[in-house]
Amino acid sequence: MAAYSVSVALTGSGGAGAMTAGQILLDSASKAGFYGLMTRSMGPQIRGGEAAALIRISSIPITSLDDHYDLLVAFDWGNINRFAAELPLAGDSLILCDPDQGPVPDSIAAYGARVASLPLKTLAGAIPGGRANMVGLGAVAALIGLPVDSVIAVLTKQLARKGEDVLAASTAALRAGAEQASGLPGMTKLPEIRHDDSPRWNISGNEAAGLGALRGGIKFVAAYPITPATEVLEWLAPALDKTGGALIQAEDELASINMVIGGSFAGMPSLTATSGPGLSLMTEAIGLAVASETPLVVVNVMRGGPSTGIPTKSEQADLNIAVYGLHGDAPHLVVAPNSIADCLFATQWSVYLAEALQSPAIVLSDQAMGQSRVVTDKPADSPYVAKRLVAEANVENYRRYALTASGVSPMAIPGTAGGNYVADGLEHNERGTPSSQASDHLSQLDKRADKLESFDYGNEWADVEGDDGGDIAIITWGATTGPAREALARAAAKGIKARLISLRLILPAQPAKFGAALAGVKKVLVVEQSHSQQFYKFLRAHYDLPAEISVLYRPGPLPIRPAEILTRLAAWE
Repeated sequence: MAAYSVSVALTGSGGAGAMTAGQILLDSASKAGFYGLMTRSMGPQIRGGEAAALIRISSIPITSLDDHYDLLVAFDWGNINRFAAELPLAGDSLILCDPDQGPVPDSIAAYGARVASLPLKTLAGAIPGGRANMVGLGAVAALIGLPVDSVIAVLTKQLARKGEDVLAASTAALRAGAEQASGLPGMTKLPEIRHDDSPRWNISGNEAAGLGALRGGIKFVAAYPITPATEVLEWLAPALDKTGGALIQAEDELASINMVIGGSFAGMPSLTATSGPGLSLMTEAIGLAVASETPLVVVNVMRGGPSTGIPTKSEQADLNIAVYGLHGDAPHLVVAPNSIADCLFATQWSVYLAEALQSPAIVLSDQAMGQSRVVTDKPADSPYVAKRLVAEANVENYRRYALTASGVSPMAIPGTAGGNYVADGLEHNERGTPSSQASDHLSQLDKRADKLESFDYGNEWADVEGDDGGDIAIITWGATTGPAREALARAAAKGIKARLISLRLILPAQPAKFGAALAGVKKVLVVEQSHSQQFYKFLRAHYDLPAEISVLYRPGPLPIRPAEILTRLAAWE
């Protein structure tokens, strides 16, 4: 069976139920045997504002939105102009809207898509307790060929706690919408999927990061809530409680990072989660962790910046602060997941690396992954678990910062007999005694750098995919990997030979591995989501690149689509 997907946008003002309907649609598609992806777009308002659930349902695993939406259902037109550019439609796309809500706004009508009336308010009003979003959901299911029984089964599970009356009203509204769909313009139906027993996961990037932290061995978390990272903490709080760990909500980001340093110093693998403004506040303390060689993990779920920026939209513009934001020569780890599911592995790997190398690690996720959900095959288990080199008791002449072959020296846990040492931000000698001597400064700088640069990161440093016989490569990272992957597959179908290099380990740079991955490449397309080409400039600073380079870049909130990448590749071919 050929691969097939359909993309649906459910829009409305805050409180219209777009997100609820979208989540039920994704869950129903999963129950019916499909893969899927749901992202969300919303304004930064605490209440109200615009909202859209953006869903793609597919017969094969997917990690990217498509180029346009096949179906847009508007529960109302409230504030639609604020994010119309995020809802591309094609000429054969279908718009369903309630005639009582007024005409299609110019920003949406400009796409030239087909328009059909769906009396959402009237149909919902005829049912005691009926909701327009459930009417719209029923119409969507019928139009795309998703079994209504699958939707009702999910609905029943999700609304069980709200009582029989709510469930009956929602079910009736859903069936009313499905019946109404018979009079609407037709759409290509989803194919029949043969079920198998392979386990599927329905998970968000923030949940995956939390699970990765737990699997990696994190026992202590301190953090201050911030959009779009809060769900990492919400997931971890009960999970840590069940596994013998602890989470503390600190009064601010300054407190949280210092609590994490304290927890790690005491022997507990420790983590915090934040977004750009919080990371800015944490940088001085992260420098303390570098100087004192105290392992910790900071999950930074990026959003639009600078300053408060656009808290609810995605961007990859925290790269520079993550890589270069610490004062002085402060080598540390920066790791970036390249899909929603990879948030699990990348975070777990970061915990392992931080503990093994006694270094802070920054995990660069973003809103596009963190707050999106994917239906995917169960991720493979990872062997990476925190294991710190700990000093034994009663070591004669204990030197916390001893110069070793690996650069990693045994770390005494407080209370270890004979293991007393001072861990502060002053430069020090091998014992930890503060020192301003040039020889001590140089030797400790070398120690902190060499342990990261000499470590063998294996094949996990990047995902290298595609045809290694061509002379074209796409180089990307993070959330832009999804559309790049899809563009690579489309390019292969057109006979264009290209490969993909998606960096997972941003810092330290891996020039030897990168050079091997680029062997034979003469043309490079760099894909990123920042205004100032941060990733491209990072690559130029740390790696040798071919002479012919093209950069596809823009800031958030508009995602980069597979067709844009394919167009660049085809131009070279």
